[in-house]
Amino acid sequence: MLQSIIPTMRNNASVIYNVCLVIGDFLALVTAFMTAYILRVTLSHRVLSAQIPARTYFSIFLTLLPFWILIFALLGLYNARIYEKRFSELGRLIVGAFIGILFAISYAYIADIAIFPGRLVTVYGFGLALFLVFLFRTIARGIRREMFSYGIGINGVLLVGDTRTTNFLIDSLANTKITGYKVLGVVGGSKHPLKSGAPQKFFTSFAEAIQDLAGEQLQTIIQTELYAAGPKNDEILTYAQEHHIAYRFVPGNSELFVGNIAVDLFHSIPIIAVHQTAIVGWGRVVKRLFDIVAGSLALVVASPFMLLIAIAVKLSDPGKVFFRQARVSRFDSSVEIYKFRTHRLAYNGLSPEVAFAKMGRPELARQYRDNGDQLANDPRVTPIGRWLRRTSLDELPQLINVVRGDISLVGPRALVASELEKFAQKNLILSVKSGLTGLAQISGRRDINFAERRKLDLYYVQNWSFWGDVVILMKTVWIVLFHRGAI
Repeated sequence: MLQSIIPTMRNNASVIYNVCLVIGDFLALVTAFMTAYILRVTLSHRVLSAQIPARTYFSIFLTLLPFWILIFALLGLYNARIYEKRFSELGRLIVGAFIGILFAISYAYIADIAIFPGRLVTVYGFGLALFLVFLFRTIARGIRREMFSYGIGINGVLLVGDTRTTNFLIDSLANTKITGYKVLGVVGGSKHPLKSGAPQKFFTSFAEAIQDLAGEQLQTIIQTELYAAGPKNDEILTYAQEHHIAYRFVPGNSELFVGNIAVDLFHSIPIIAVHQTAIVGWGRVVKRLFDIVAGSLALVVASPFMLLIAIAVKLSDPGKVFFRQARVSRFDSSVEIYKFRTHRLAYNGLSPEVAFAKMGRPELARQYRDNGDQLANDPRVTPIGRWLRRTSLDELPQLINVVRGDISLVGPRALVASELEKFAQKNLILSVKSGLTGLAQISGRRDINFAERRKLDLYYVQNWSFWGDVVILMKTVWIVLFHRGAI
């Protein structure tokens, strides 16, 4: 994550890495389509749809592949904000491979020439291109981290400020072998505790810091607070500009700058407008279309499993199969959410306090609340219900809510009104539809408390992007299939 907020200017390591990615992607694509040709033409005995000589095939693709690399570039695959995040990278690679195949097909149609000797070549080419490019990038990432352990490609960072953000950056960048960053020193941060690998140099002034670090490879300055005296701030920025060092400033009121930001002129005065969320205009249209298409496909695929689960729920504890409850969604609207019933029928629909009092164990209600609204071996839950919750399959009926438009595939957790009242910034969260999954769920629902989950929801609302939704969905599927931190 830090790679995306701390770009460097003087260190050529990132530029070299980007060049290696371009070359590696090109070679991986060449290998993919060479292999696709061999699999279909040489190894298969079926009749070809067109007789395309190998020389002609390869010459055409060598001409088209630079445009394929351009497509990758436009999708941000050579941007550190993307290639440092595996799931985000994979999602864009899938889209890039698909668009690249469509580009080749479109070229063949417009030029009125045959490129593919058989239809399966496109299928083989797509699959092999995606696999080989992702494999290459995984190996490249591993080699890069191995080089970090030898001190190659390390970016030197100077932190200026005495805030909690300074402490966070010290801790986050402490493991240089993983992050690729080394905090060379901290100006005015002597109060912060040191961790293993943290800087041993603390300075009382910026002038003292740059004098002491004159022989170090300093590529980035991060200022975490503004000084009351303007000239001191100018000194830092001027030094960075004169020495071609990347300068970044972390605003004190971080919440002000995490929404959808637009810079414009207002009566000849530059202004910054901060909107509650980026899910407006076309963003809202695209998100809804994606919910309809992806939600409908998911519902069709999940229907047989939902039928089996419904039968299992009915047999294990006779009664209603579905649990319905009013939850709060966008603009404080009330929606009825569907889930498979996991509670015993006697306690279904009751609040924890009422349910535990009914079973004669009111002390469990306090344990439940103190433990972040969860309880190990909750006596209200049926055996099949425990399995459904552990695998998150009890949430499948909410696909119906998604298709209906009650909620979205990705968004803040849909909560009952009484729960959301606990959060002071609930109105910001309610500026978008609630979701079937979200940042809080993939971050480990059972490992973080209520307040932290709502902060993740708020971050999602203020930093929404379509690609972010795709990544969250991919991580959700990964977690559900492999049980890596139940959602």
